[in-house]
Amino acid sequence: MEPDLFTAAAEDRQEKDPAGSPLAVRMRPRTLDEVVGQQHLLRPGSPLRRLVGGAEGPAGPSSVILWGPPGIGKTTLAYVVSKATDKRFVELSAITAGVKEVRAVIDGARRSSGAYGRDTVLFLDEIHRFSKAQQDSLLPAVENRWVTLIAATTENPYFSVISPLLSRSLLLTLEPLTDDDLRSLLHRALTEERGLGGAVSLPEDAEGHLLRIAGGDARRALTALEAGAGAALAKGEEEITLGTLEEAVDRAAVKYDRSGDQHYDVASALIKSIRGSDVDAALHYLARMIEAGEDPRFIARRLMISASEDIGLADPTALPTAVAAAQAVALIGFPEAALTLSHATIALALAPKSNSATTAIGAALEDVRKGLAGPVPAHLRDGHYQGAKKLGHAQGYLYPHDLPGGIAAQQYAPDALRDKRYYQPTRYGAEARYADVVERVRQRLRGDRPQGDAAP
Repeated sequence: MEPDLFTAAAEDRQEKDPAGSPLAVRMRPRTLDEVVGQQHLLRPGSPLRRLVGGAEGPAGPSSVILWGPPGIGKTTLAYVVSKATDKRFVELSAITAGVKEVRAVIDGARRSSGAYGRDTVLFLDEIHRFSKAQQDSLLPAVENRWVTLIAATTENPYFSVISPLLSRSLLLTLEPLTDDDLRSLLHRALTEERGLGGAVSLPEDAEGHLLRIAGGDARRALTALEAGAGAALAKGEEEITLGTLEEAVDRAAVKYDRSGDQHYDVASALIKSIRGSDVDAALHYLARMIEAGEDPRFIARRLMISASEDIGLADPTALPTAVAAAQAVALIGFPEAALTLSHATIALALAPKSNSATTAIGAALEDVRKGLAGPVPAHLRDGHYQGAKKLGHAQGYLYPHDLPGGIAAQQYAPDALRDKRYYQPTRYGAEARYADVVERVRQRLRGDRPQGDAAP
């Protein structure tokens, strides 16, 4: 396809959005001031403002990489740039385009610049789908500023974009849209003529459901709103009721208030199901939280607590599994984070259970709060300062590594706590080994067995 056809198609789309176009297309912002969210990128003097203003050289960026999850405005920002500048705008998708199409655009850009003095903006969507060789084909154009490249990716560009291209571009990270961002967009779509023009209204309960199923994706929110509006108007109704919206998007509204009783009740049921080893019930409650739009980081935090509170040393891999899940969730977010949370929930629910770590620290804390403490034994005190020896500090301390078995028969706890036994291991799972070891160690510490015995 010739570059001029690319340009003509893009420019024609900018000039008009016919009434038959999807709502998400009709409501696409026409200026940076209409963009919702991403305020950190839209402040006065920002690279995007300078790009729209046509700044060149050191004042303005030559190429930009937009990184963020789907539906938060990457394509929108590129579209706004095309509307606000007098540059040719060419849009390609790495899903369908290859080196041939890229070279055609670059050749067209050079001709346009030389013959008409008109520069070109190349918007390349899904750049992470380009191979290294395909990305290499962009370098001369970026290096020589034959085009202003705006590339979009949902993948970490440090892994998916070649270093030479990354170093020649300004990387801008887009943040997930908040509920307030989406709410503003929905209200605009409901009232503006290019949107629904006030034909229908959206009550609060239906709006809340729509925000939950949108999951921070503006395109998904507008698509669901359009489906709900169509269903309501087909019924002759002027309001998109919750029931109509549920039918239109085929998603039941989960009764779940992220700041109310349901939030805590369902979270409690999830943890208690894991504690009770009912993996199916645990997955049910996890699904309810995911479907309701619960913050995945909140769920991950609860799983980390459960790993120590209810499993502990019965399965020492439970906590690393939960921590790894939390780290993965922070990196990938929904919808993929659902898989990670499911992985961790199943592992924790089926793990052997022990609350010995919970009861041990609870008993120790109770004694401390009662004032049952006492001075640190003299032989355990710090002896690394002048005068410590005169005070008797660190005198008589036995260094365990110098002794057979690595255990010294000496007192570690204060006198008032000498015979306290906080840790009471179970014989479930891997903790059975600790149950055998801890009593042998305690005997050795009391000097009940010869120092030459084998290590526990």
